[in-house]
Amino acid sequence: MAKFKNSIFYVGIIGGFTALMYWIAVLGTQKETGRNIVAPAPKGQWEAFMDAFMHNIQHPLAMLLAQIVTIILVAKLFGWICSKIGQPSVVGEMIAGIVLGPSLFGLYFPEFSGMIFPKESLPNLQFLSQIGLILFMFIVGMELDLKVLRKTSHNAVVVSHASIIIPFAMGMGLAYYIYETFAPDGVHFLSFGLFMGIAMSITAFPVLARIVQERGITKTKLGTLVIACAAADDITAWCILAAVIAVVKAGSVVSSFYVIIMAVAYVFLMLKLVRPFLARIGSIYTSKETLTKPIVAMFFVTLIISSYVTEAIGIHALFGAFMAGAIMPDNIKFRTLFIEKVEDVALVLLLPLFFVFTGLRTQIGLLSEPGLWKLTAIIIAVAVTGKFIGSALAAKFVGQNWKDSLSIGALMNTRGLMELVVLNIGYDLGVLTPTVFSMMVLMALITTFMTGPALDLINWAFKSKQEDEIPAEISQANKFKVLISFANPERGKSLLRLAHSLIRKLNGNAAVTAMYLTPTNELHHFDVEQHEKESFIPIVEESENLNQKITTLFKASNDIDSDITEVANKGDYDLLLVGVGNSIFEGSLLGKILGFTTRIINPEKLLNQVTGKESLFENSPFDESTIAVLNKSKVPVGVLIDKDFKNADKVFIPVFSENDTFLIKFAQKLIKNSESQITLLDVSDHIKNNAELKEKIRAIEQTAPNHISVHSEKIIDKELLGQQELMLVSMESWKKLVDTKSLWLSNIPSTLIIKEPV
Repeated sequence: MAKFKNSIFYVGIIGGFTALMYWIAVLGTQKETGRNIVAPAPKGQWEAFMDAFMHNIQHPLAMLLAQIVTIILVAKLFGWICSKIGQPSVVGEMIAGIVLGPSLFGLYFPEFSGMIFPKESLPNLQFLSQIGLILFMFIVGMELDLKVLRKTSHNAVVVSHASIIIPFAMGMGLAYYIYETFAPDGVHFLSFGLFMGIAMSITAFPVLARIVQERGITKTKLGTLVIACAAADDITAWCILAAVIAVVKAGSVVSSFYVIIMAVAYVFLMLKLVRPFLARIGSIYTSKETLTKPIVAMFFVTLIISSYVTEAIGIHALFGAFMAGAIMPDNIKFRTLFIEKVEDVALVLLLPLFFVFTGLRTQIGLLSEPGLWKLTAIIIAVAVTGKFIGSALAAKFVGQNWKDSLSIGALMNTRGLMELVVLNIGYDLGVLTPTVFSMMVLMALITTFMTGPALDLINWAFKSKQEDEIPAEISQANKFKVLISFANPERGKSLLRLAHSLIRKLNGNAAVTAMYLTPTNELHHFDVEQHEKESFIPIVEESENLNQKITTLFKASNDIDSDITEVANKGDYDLLLVGVGNSIFEGSLLGKILGFTTRIINPEKLLNQVTGKESLFENSPFDESTIAVLNKSKVPVGVLIDKDFKNADKVFIPVFSENDTFLIKFAQKLIKNSESQITLLDVSDHIKNNAELKEKIRAIEQTAPNHISVHSEKIIDKELLGQQELMLVSMESWKKLVDTKSLWLSNIPSTLIIKEPV
């Protein structure tokens, strides 16, 4: 009876109080008499349900949620496509905004577009996107260092300010010629000209910093200079923009005098009063444990108050958000922690709303005449000439070579999201007409898109050698070269121990490179050096323990799989060692059917499955990243299933077919360098029936007696398998073990799965 006590109590309490509520409802119905209650018109159950359903999905909250889901999915799809063709993902998200707007989606599917983005819902989308922009500008401010203006060389300041004043002047010149035809009625020429000038002058610092990281030039002279130029450009341009907004709202420079005075006072207070206070807090709270919710709330309140003050003054809330980020404590750990808290919500959830809201305003259909397209081409030409050519000539003037000067010009010409922010401010202030706005959005897209190809063309023209290629010592042909690529330090240590087992006694005739690639969107330029140092500390310590010299290679990557194989192939390595990743849906039916991985969904894999190019169960159980490396690599690849690998004293090698015989050469290396005890399992009598192979094994026995043995049992002894430190197996044989659900799999030690290049 005792074991049913809880069940009896549960049934009694739920049943009893349900009956009580029913009784109260019945009594309450009797009180409706005389209250003029109108009964709803009789309807069928399905009709009533559909009426309620349509009412629910048209509710403003439901509409907003549907818009957010649509926007995020489309933005991430186009971002993924652009990353695959070597473009920053922000370009894809910008394109996604235009695709969902009236220029494409609204043009060909007007009814569906009207259902997803009805006009009455746009104010909600705009306000939410503005919150995303405020958080984004806060991040941009934190990624900058106000000391950069003191630290940067005179050259960087000259190039930066030249890259602002030249396109600014050209923009005002262009405004002079198009003012009468394209400026809105009632807008002063000064307001129109200033906005055209500032729109031509903006550089997208976040996009530029990520391109520099992806290309591995962060630590080079060029990378250092262009980051300094962009940082100084950003600070200067946003201060100019604040002044321009004040002038536009006031109507003249004289009328804006009071606004500018208040803005200067605001900046002074932020730098001299608020910043020192926040610096003291930041010096104390530098870890996740100490950065409590009240402290986080304090910094968010600072952000909101700063944005409110600048909006009230008349220089836009975004400048306040930018300034709040810039005065955050200089402590790198603090900034990294705080950016992590804000970034995911701002960049993943809210910022795509801004791209689509911009796209909904962009009406390419307005450019219906050849003359308008001609003007668009002129706007693009002026933008490129002013920013690209202006920056390049300034860089050449201060002593840079032509290759670096042109590269600086190409990078400074990147406008990206920052340009869209400026254009939307101009549109909201009524300075830009829908036609000019659409032209300028196209200019922002094209100048951002051209950055990567322009850099590639410059490198090709000057036949430059990429500075992130393989270190010189690794290119020596007489060395056995091993590349280990790790995603976390513990796995990296196991890979290093395994590499050491293969080359321990080669006495300088081997080289090991430890490579760590990090996603570009998870790295900020201000903490690159710190992140690199922390990533390699465990690996360097392990190399010292092993007395194994290593070369470290660090890079921010937009496509980690491709970069791993590119480095391996270009470096002509003898072996690439990687760890196997884990799928979050590993072993589930959902994971096998949909191709889910740690990346959630790989569109390329889904496409291959739909078109029949790839089987649902092919390559199991590897994750997408490992599969991509295996498929693209032109050198031998070893995938380590790490079960706390320590050494290779006892190694087990099953030989299932003739194709497995290449594993013998790895057995020889392990015996020679680590004095390993090798156990060969001749599963199908391939060793027994192959005279040449038997001769190789006999030769090994003569040079290293008692270090290799051959077993012919068809079923391996679990006890013997449990005594091994490492199993070597070919990719082909591994698939057989997985497909047959071999009982071995539950007992295997750390396993190195090796694939030879085809």
